[in-house]
Amino acid sequence: MTSSSYKKAFKQLKHKRTKLTKYIKHNTPKKRNFGIGSRKCKRCGRYGGHIQKYGLNLCRTCFREVAKDIGFKKYE
Repeated sequence: MTSSSYKKAFKQLKHKRTKLTKYIKHNTPKKRNFGIGSRKCKRCGRYGGHIQKYGLNLCRTCFREVAKDIGFKKYE
């Protein structure tokens, strides 16, 4: 599952300065240093099933789709 951006509401709140600052204060996600939330698929934005080896930074489904294109072979 991908995450939606908290910045979507900025367009609605840009004229209401105090509400915008309060929204930013309470809804900005905190920076994750480790764990599942710190790594995101660079292709689809998914957090789960992450392959970090060799600097791929892809989820497992995206890896299966592009594995041949990036030079991996499937042995049977």
